[in-house]
Amino acid sequence: MLDAARMYYQLDYSQQEIARQFGVSRPTVSRFLQQAKEEGLVQIRIVDPLESHDSMARQLEKSFGVEKAVLVSVPRYDDAIVKKYLGEAAAEYLDSIIKDGDVIGTTWGTTLYEVALNLKDKHVRNVKVVQLNGGVSHSQTQTYAYEIVSLFGQAFHTAPYFIPLPAIVDHPVVKQTIEQDRHIRNILELGKQANIAIVTVGAPTEDSVLIQANYFTESDLRLIGEKGAGDICSRYIDQTGTLCSEELNERTIGIDLEQLQIKEKSILVAGGPSKVDGIYGALRGKYANILITDIFTAKHLLERDGSA
Repeated sequence: MLDAARMYYQLDYSQQEIARQFGVSRPTVSRFLQQAKEEGLVQIRIVDPLESHDSMARQLEKSFGVEKAVLVSVPRYDDAIVKKYLGEAAAEYLDSIIKDGDVIGTTWGTTLYEVALNLKDKHVRNVKVVQLNGGVSHSQTQTYAYEIVSLFGQAFHTAPYFIPLPAIVDHPVVKQTIEQDRHIRNILELGKQANIAIVTVGAPTEDSVLIQANYFTESDLRLIGEKGAGDICSRYIDQTGTLCSEELNERTIGIDLEQLQIKEKSILVAGGPSKVDGIYGALRGKYANILITDIFTAKHLLERDGSA
């Protein structure tokens, strides 16, 4: 019986070939194989990738208190590849939830640009799209702020609201003065009213769009390097979700992180090796109740949390 089982399951012999070698009938070989399973000598395990993802998603939801975790399979754990796959998954998720009357707030960056490129045309009524933080860059670095908000507006058939300003200014008084403008104040207020926010996390590395946009002084960059796990809406946090610098925060134009905590849906789309710290901090700070990430990042998050 064991010889028949080894030949069939490990060596890929057919039942007819085994019967010929043993000088028995094929039904006899079939009975051998069935008996081997019944006695536990042969154990068959089916690995369903979707089921595995579902289990890991439930663990993330429990560990970090998010309403929903969407996990994406990627062929290689590389930042650029991960962004493309997350863009497709997040666009599909948005298509499934957007309804008449929603106010959608979005930030910017290369991950959200991938989301915007993959959005499907959806006919909904009275939807508004608003930029959540400034995105005009003083350097040649592309933030994609204008393109992202425009593509969101096109997908949902609405005229978007832009913040035609830098993400970060040099002095808090400059920010205060800008925000007193009636038009800017109205757009910022609409961002607060958004029931859906879609954001990402930036890594505090030299190739970060936010850092390359030339917003920071040398002392700012030292502080970010020492304390920053990542940025959300251009505001740097540590791994507990705490702001790294109140002074930097007071120079940042856009939605406050506390406002993300009270959104109906605050969707964090991020993944890749450089983003794990920032995502962990964002989840610990409760800035998102929906997480869309890749399976490798999900595993790292659970290991860090001690849940894997």
